[in-house]
Amino acid sequence: MPKRQQLLGIWLLLTGLTFFGGLALAFVLESALAPTGTSRWLLWITAMSSSAILALIGILLERKLFAPLRHLQVQFARLAANPDAREDFPPEGWLSSLRPDLERLRQRWQKDRDTLSSAREEGASDATRIRHELEAVLQVLETPLLLCDSHQRVLMLNPSAEHFFTNHPALGLGRHLGQLLPLKNLTDTLDRLPADGTPRQILLHHEGRWLRCDLRRVSATQGEVLLTLEDRTESQNANQRWRQPLAELIPALRGHAASLTTAAEALSGAANGSEIKLRLEQGVQQESAAIGAQIDNLARILEKVQLDQSQLHDTWSNDLWKALEERLSSSHITFTPIGIPAWFRADSPALLSMLEVLVELLRKHTEQSSFDAEICLGNKRVYMDLIWQGDSLPQSLLEQWRNMPLSEEPLAARLGDVLNQHNSDWWSLREERQARIRIPLPASERAPEPARRRKTRPEFHDFSIAELPAPDAALGALTLRQLDMVVFDTETTGLRLRDGDTIISIGACRILNGKLLAHEAFDQLVNPCIPIPADSTAVHGLDDTDVKRAPPLPIVLPRFRTFVGQGVLVAHNAAFDMLAISRGSEDAGVVFDMPVLDTLLLSRAIDPGFEGHGLDALAQRFQLTFPAGSRHTALGDARVTAELLLALLPRLEARGILTLQQALDLQATMEPVRVG
Repeated sequence: MPKRQQLLGIWLLLTGLTFFGGLALAFVLESALAPTGTSRWLLWITAMSSSAILALIGILLERKLFAPLRHLQVQFARLAANPDAREDFPPEGWLSSLRPDLERLRQRWQKDRDTLSSAREEGASDATRIRHELEAVLQVLETPLLLCDSHQRVLMLNPSAEHFFTNHPALGLGRHLGQLLPLKNLTDTLDRLPADGTPRQILLHHEGRWLRCDLRRVSATQGEVLLTLEDRTESQNANQRWRQPLAELIPALRGHAASLTTAAEALSGAANGSEIKLRLEQGVQQESAAIGAQIDNLARILEKVQLDQSQLHDTWSNDLWKALEERLSSSHITFTPIGIPAWFRADSPALLSMLEVLVELLRKHTEQSSFDAEICLGNKRVYMDLIWQGDSLPQSLLEQWRNMPLSEEPLAARLGDVLNQHNSDWWSLREERQARIRIPLPASERAPEPARRRKTRPEFHDFSIAELPAPDAALGALTLRQLDMVVFDTETTGLRLRDGDTIISIGACRILNGKLLAHEAFDQLVNPCIPIPADSTAVHGLDDTDVKRAPPLPIVLPRFRTFVGQGVLVAHNAAFDMLAISRGSEDAGVVFDMPVLDTLLLSRAIDPGFEGHGLDALAQRFQLTFPAGSRHTALGDARVTAELLLALLPRLEARGILTLQQALDLQATMEPVRVG
């Protein structure tokens, strides 16, 4: 119970006891003394005066002291959150003499704030001009750029990167790169990236695309890494389109040359020995020799193209195995990578296509559906082995397989072409109870020294992210202004979540480094698969038609979990919203096990004497406004809750609540409300 209500109850109790006590005393004295006239009135007035005096004192204290104190508390709360807050509650009653002092505090605070603001603006004016010039250049740069700190948090991205990862929920400042590109190949490269700026080039297979990624450390204090991305899928396909017709052309030309040679031999064997026939025979033989020489030249050119290793890139074996497993998933083939992963250089799309065909050939020949894959390190080579239970293969069969096409498309390249491109071959080995095909591949080599470039600053950035502690550090020790916080709200079909009501909308925004990010938002309708009651529609305005085409909760929750990332969840009356998302998280295969801050509990802990702690009451108290039509929308309520949290931060800090753990301990002192 708030202290004001406790004091009011004590005052009413004492007043009542005094009143009834005086009343009883008056009756007793009147019976004993039997006064008359003026004496009787004096007796009653004396007996009842105590209760009357106590009542008058309570009313006087309420009007002159307690009410002015509550108003002053509201004004100080507003002033702590914003020095420009309205003066709706100036000091009054016995506190009216504090009005000049309060006004002086306000003016000094405003003056200091304006002084700091002007100094900051003057100091940053040149930097802002340079930044705008560089941002204008990067605005039209078509290469996707990402800059990460030593903990793989995104410090910067340019518009091309936003377009490259369109609608990806894990794209944003402060987000972990592993959520955007969850690949072991990339993670391992970042861990081993040289500090001298030497670049590394890797080929990533992600969501059906082959991406060339160039990585290098930049000259900065936080160990930042610059990543540039290029989609190489089309170039790989285009390379195959011109290589296949060329490979098909050579046998045809050789056939024509053979026919011409045969005709020349037949002509030379004729009995007619005229001079014209002799010249004709000579011309045919010369032409045949010329055609044969051109065909040989063409064959050598093609062989050089096939042996060209400019298309080979650093590849992580586990990434290749994962892509191969995806391709073989419909063939009911069990494919198990074993051994220690390793790097090698390969034209990954071509090698992947070759392995897919090779495994199918092995399945048909050995009648096995289970294969192991292993990478073994050799002397300047990496050996790729495909292993099965059974006998080894004859070399003659492997030579036949070299001529097998990669696909059923006309003029498709052969398996042998891929081997030639990697300057490789294959053979079969027999062991105790198993056999393997071994394919040697080029080992990964150090890239050349990069060209030095001038430092640039992109359009979308927040380099202060790099100064935050490591993501795996104890969250409880982080200050509230250092936290990555996701403020969210839900709209539901009703308030009885344990009886079948469920989510129909999720909205969220992000607070990073104590700032509400304007463009970081999650706003998604959810199909509840049950009718929405009319009384719920009257609150949030959503009906069955609005959510008919929306995805169900098991689809939405994983995307929301990706948006949250490593952030701390924040909500107003968080018990309700956490119950709403937790009841669907098991079916969605996600877990929301991060710390949760509740602005309702924090407000009650800061101002236990106030009675109203609902979102509307707090928004009015701290002068927070809902944009038209945004109240009782998930995203609208989430954004106002975020502004409320930012208004509470200075008041928490004034009470020594600086870290996440301290805030969690503070809100734990408040009695939670059972919901749903």
